[in-house]
Order: sequence, then structure tokens, then C-alpha cells
Amino acid sequence: MYQNLVRLTIMTIALVFTVAAQSSIDQWEPEIKKFEESDRLNPPPKNAVLFIGSSSIRLWSTLAGDFPTAKVINRGFGGSQITDSTHYVDRIVVPYQPRMIVFYAGDNDLAAGKTPQQVYEDYKAFVSDVKQKLPKTNIAFISIKPSPSRAALLPKAREANGLIKSFTAKDKRLIYIDVFTPMLDKDGNPRPELFGPDKLHMNPEGYKLWTAVVGPYLK
Repeated sequence: MYQNLVRLTIMTIALVFTVAAQSSIDQWEPEIKKFEESDRLNPPPKNAVLFIGSSSIRLWSTLAGDFPTAKVINRGFGGSQITDSTHYVDRIVVPYQPRMIVFYAGDNDLAAGKTPQQVYEDYKAFVSDVKQKLPKTNIAFISIKPSPSRAALLPKAREANGLIKSFTAKDKRLIYIDVFTPMLDKDGNPRPELFGPDKLHMNPEGYKLWTAVVGPYLK
């Protein structure tokens, strides 16, 4: 009886975690449906550069103008983590058949308590899923940025970035884009002039820097 009780307890705990994770992912369903409705009304171009990830992508309102020679699609949804993008790959990645994916996520993950190793494993899972369905698509990871409001997470961001950089070096279709380093001042602190009042999201100067760093990889 004791063993049955232990098994029941373990199953209950597992179910609670599963439901909680699913509930977290489901919060993005309205945004994903908006993307799908937009795609039905205005089908995006194939063979474009797909920008996907969290709020740093969603808030990149000048994306098309910043890269006028590239066909770009913005499918960022703010507050999301890497696993959220993986969950919706079949709906907001695969249908576009992009020649390249530019991915930004990870700092929300660290802020939520995930370890650098977990962030790394989650990104590997995203890449694996995409490569199975889009084997000819290049995938670029924009490094986790150093935000003033999350300065305490800088060591973890460095570690996660380092793991992902090493991972991308082993595959010619994977790219690592370092925005972390140029967003630091000479003392190694986040540059406040690149961020808005919340010290988390970037202002136009921040996106100007990103444009300069990301641009060469889109060619």
C-alpha cells in the first residue's frame, strides 16, 4: 500500500507540473492565432528571413526598414521563452519556409529561474525540431543581451551564451550573433543609453546597434 501511495503521489506531482507548463504555453494562443489570421489575409513571402522569439523581437517595429534589402517576417511574442517558440514551430515557423531564422530568447528563461544549461538544452531542442522540418534553413541565435534591470543575471547569461556559441560552431547552418559584448561599457556593465525607462527593453539606440551587428549575417 505504501508503494502504491508513493507512485500515486509522484504521478500527481508530474501531472501538476505538466498542466502548469501547458497552461503557461497556452497563454500565447491568442497571439499565435493573430499571426495565423494575418497570414491568411496577407500571405508572407517564402524564402524570407524569419525573426522569432521574445519581446526584443516583437518590439522591433523598424525591422523591415532596418533591413531594406531582405525580405523579413516578425513573429516575436513578448515574454516568451525558448520552449514557447519550439511549441509553435509548426504554426509560425514551418509554414513560411524561411531561408534563415533569426532567434532571440533566453533572458526571460533565466529570469524565470532556468539554469544556463537548461537554456542551452532548450535551444538545442528548438534547433533539432526546425532542422527535421526545414533542413536547408540557417538558424542564427542572437546572444542573450545584458539588460541593466537584470544585471544580476549577467554571469548566467555569459554562461548560456558560451554554451550556445560552442554548439553553433559545430554546424555550418548554425550562427551565433554576439550582441552581448557591444552592449557592455568599458567596465563590463550594461550600457544604459541603449535601454528604455524599464531598463529591460531597448530604445531606438539599442535597435540601431542590433541592426549594425545582425545585418551582415543576413547576406
